[in-house]
Amino acid sequence: MATGWPAHLFLVGCGNMAGQMLYRWLACGLDPDRVTILRPSGRPVADGVRVVTAYPDALPQGTTVMLGMKPHKVADVAAQLAPLCTTDTMILSILAGTTLADLRAHFPSARDIVRAMPNLPVGIGQGVVALYTDDQASSASRADASALIKPLGFCEWIADEALFNRVTALSGCGPAFLFRFIDALARAGEAIGIPAEQAARMAMATVQGAATMAAAAQVNPATLADQVASPGGMTREGLNVLDADDRLLTLLTDTLEAARDRGEAMARGH
Repeated sequence: MATGWPAHLFLVGCGNMAGQMLYRWLACGLDPDRVTILRPSGRPVADGVRVVTAYPDALPQGTTVMLGMKPHKVADVAAQLAPLCTTDTMILSILAGTTLADLRAHFPSARDIVRAMPNLPVGIGQGVVALYTDDQASSASRADASALIKPLGFCEWIADEALFNRVTALSGCGPAFLFRFIDALARAGEAIGIPAEQAARMAMATVQGAATMAAAAQVNPATLADQVASPGGMTREGLNVLDADDRLLTLLTDTLEAARDRGEAMARGH
């Protein structure tokens, strides 16, 4: 698979995140005939993609299974799916808070298991996907996982699973936090007298342009901010508010810690 798509892709669940991943893969050339989705509702997903409401009698050789259902359903899914997994079945899990050890216990016959934590922009090929597996996994499985994830955007292998919930808080949850920031920036513009629709358009374009510039810059974003802020100017006065007592850093640290702690609680079954 390192030079192409998996022989077959079997998705358990196809909610918002799994759906975005699938749509991107299809847009990048994955043959829909290679995809089967287990979906209790039976609702269609995309042209040519087979949707089933019950598990098949067997999985095609070389199947990659992606677990995309709610994490609390993993035991129920494993009871029916695990017997179908063989030594050539790779499992890719996007289940938040479900550890590799838990997954191995549920799917002991699988070839290898890789945890993945994508974020929503995978649907447009600009996502961030954190990957983790352990030393039991083969280099071929790592290459297969990297090849499958590559069309989705930026891929980062995490060396320590203990960091996975922290990475999830940053990149997995991060788009929602940024969406909230864009909304707040627009509403703040409205609060100082800019018409609401104009403020919304300008906030969106400002964030998009600034992010593109930051990604291409040779210096870090902190330096860029200081380069924009002339001494005694408008930007510096605004930055002084954000920087006072590290209030922005404190707010974002509290935000990430709350998300991280929830992920760890989920891993404990709470």
